[in-house]
Amino acid sequence: MSDRLADQFFDAAIGLLQRVRDEEGAAIEAAGALLADTVAAGGRLFAFGAGHSSLAAQDVVYRAGGLAVMNLLAVPGVVGVDVMPATLGSALERVDGLAAAVLDSSPLRAGDVLVIVSLSGRNALPVEMAMNARALGVRVIGVTSVAYATETKSRHSSGTFLKDHCDLVLDSKIAVGDAELTLDSVPAPFAPASTVVTAALLQAVVATAAGVLADRGIEPPLLRSGNVDGGHEWNGRVLEQYRDRIFYRS
Repeated sequence: MSDRLADQFFDAAIGLLQRVRDEEGAAIEAAGALLADTVAAGGRLFAFGAGHSSLAAQDVVYRAGGLAVMNLLAVPGVVGVDVMPATLGSALERVDGLAAAVLDSSPLRAGDVLVIVSLSGRNALPVEMAMNARALGVRVIGVTSVAYATETKSRHSSGTFLKDHCDLVLDSKIAVGDAELTLDSVPAPFAPASTVVTAALLQAVVATAAGVLADRGIEPPLLRSGNVDGGHEWNGRVLEQYRDRIFYRS
């Protein structure tokens, strides 16, 4: 049984990745071009996610093969499940006004890009983060499951979802509930695939951005693995060259 369930999960995840590749290609290209435009113009890149959605955001920050100028917009208590109790993070996502306070104390400014990852896109924090960021002149890329907007109710006072406040939307195609498998003998669905799909979406966007920059004759500010010879030296040069656009070092 366990082997068959593992195969079912891989099949489900592969199917979702194929859907995203086939149906979101234009949006991925547009998002990659926006990142490239911003880098070329001297702008800065930021990524935000709450709870498990933060995993995909963290995956494109300060990593081998990634853009050095991608920064994490961290909200204390909601980045991952390291806060105790872990349920506090879920509660903070629903707090009105928290996004405004975070943005007021962040380095985000007009001309920057903010990638907001939220599977449901229904909570106050991602909705207000997108609304307030755009009011500052920041371009917003939302990574979300559009299905939630038709099958659930918004938890924001406006009744809107993250997707309603973005310059570009990448639909992860994840079904409401984020669980790919069921068994008659198990009372709840299980095996979420949102992290796999969302991380792949964002890496596809970053890859596109690197290619667009290269096509324009601009060397993408990419980091190398610190575990290969010369990696630390390479990264030191990149981090120094782009130090005014990097905020995870201080």
